[in-house]
Amino acid sequence: MNVNLKPMDAEQLRENAHKMVDFIADYYKNIENFPVLSQVEPGYLHKLLPDSAPTKPESLQHVLDDIQEKILPGVTHWQSPNYFAYYPSNSSIAGFMGEMLSAGLNIVGFSWITSPAATELEVIVLDWFAKMLKLPEDFLSAGQGGGVIQGTASEAVLVVLLAARDRLSRRTGKTALEKLVAYASDQTHSSLQKACQIAGIHSENCRVLKTDSSTNYALSPELLNEAISHDLAAGLIPFFLCATVGTTSSTAVDPLPVLGEIAKRNGMWFHVDAAYAGSACICPEFRHYIDGVEDADSFNMNAHKWFLTNFDCSLLWVKDRNALVQALSTNPEYLKNKASQANLVVDYKDWQIPLGRRFRSLKLWMVLRLYGLENLQDYIRNHVKLATHFESLVALDPRFEVITPRIFSLVCFRLLPPQNDEHCCNKLNRDLLDAVNSTGNIFISHTVLSGTYILRFAVGAPLTEERHVNAAWKVLQEKATSLLGSL
Repeated sequence: MNVNLKPMDAEQLRENAHKMVDFIADYYKNIENFPVLSQVEPGYLHKLLPDSAPTKPESLQHVLDDIQEKILPGVTHWQSPNYFAYYPSNSSIAGFMGEMLSAGLNIVGFSWITSPAATELEVIVLDWFAKMLKLPEDFLSAGQGGGVIQGTASEAVLVVLLAARDRLSRRTGKTALEKLVAYASDQTHSSLQKACQIAGIHSENCRVLKTDSSTNYALSPELLNEAISHDLAAGLIPFFLCATVGTTSSTAVDPLPVLGEIAKRNGMWFHVDAAYAGSACICPEFRHYIDGVEDADSFNMNAHKWFLTNFDCSLLWVKDRNALVQALSTNPEYLKNKASQANLVVDYKDWQIPLGRRFRSLKLWMVLRLYGLENLQDYIRNHVKLATHFESLVALDPRFEVITPRIFSLVCFRLLPPQNDEHCCNKLNRDLLDAVNSTGNIFISHTVLSGTYILRFAVGAPLTEERHVNAAWKVLQEKATSLLGSL
């Protein structure tokens, strides 16, 4: 019994943390033995845990036993080498150690004075990363812009939408709110629509423009121009355009140079969401996908997706940091201090929705230092190579087809219906998805493009090797054979 476990004690921390690290290391050692997708039924945990918290302390070993027997069966194993669903959520040794250190220091770095190193390291690391991506100098902290770590891309798009709204309101007056219009494609992440709801942008003024296979599901500049012209004629005010590099459904890439020109011509805030694909743009051969970012007001990517940095770590850069500060700043008496009042420092509380914030730059700093740019580039390239390999396997089986061109490490494909019966095709692929995932051997996800149900195979887990891709393809082929044979 841990009857004497203190709130904090260096030696007790050392002893118990070693046990926890051993537990986590054993988890990774045996991760392939778990079903990738949890196979439990809703409400399973209520049957296994007591109705109330314990009155007396329990031992760490007892808790670890419960994690092994009761919690892990209800976990979907995002770090499994057989995880190919959604987009990856990378963990790494360096990222884990940075997260551990952040938890150990446990600072609440809302302003510079609350931990100067937390603010200054974030400024420096975001500048490092901007230079790796070859972002325009306007996004660096030396000028009027700078970078900040948000929790997710959903938070990033919300804060820049608020900044865009308030920037325009200062010119047109607050009564114009009901006339503001935001634009994006139907492939843009749904977080934009939620941001519009929160920001008070009328739902009917959130333009979701249709895409199709003719542009590989990228936003059409012609459709955008038509929509803007129509809205201007109706007395509305275009104020925000969101472009995506690597859409969630199919990694479509919107044409940034043309869209940037349209945004500039109409005085709109231009935001680029590269949550998934931004990581790839540290490689010279992929950097051209963000050409046109020069005209963007803000740029966002998630280091916690495909950059070996544990969740959460979403990187946002803006050209005009004052736009964020003016939209989000509060200055109560109890937070005032000399450095802030003299405008000598950055206070990241004014760049985000919440007040409190963790020391997230530590883990990104450790990833950059312990792996280095060259190894990180190779890491990205290896996943793209594995996805290319999977794409070639699909192409060799005439029962399947690749739906959209593979750009990064996602392959969109489907099982073709017998006798080209499109009527049953969507159900066939839904059944294939369920059959594959129910094995527990792999986990993939789906999307719908132009009304067609599509299977998505996203390579990006740190432990994935070619043998895992081959084994996944074998499971898909076997289940496809079984389904087609039952028709």
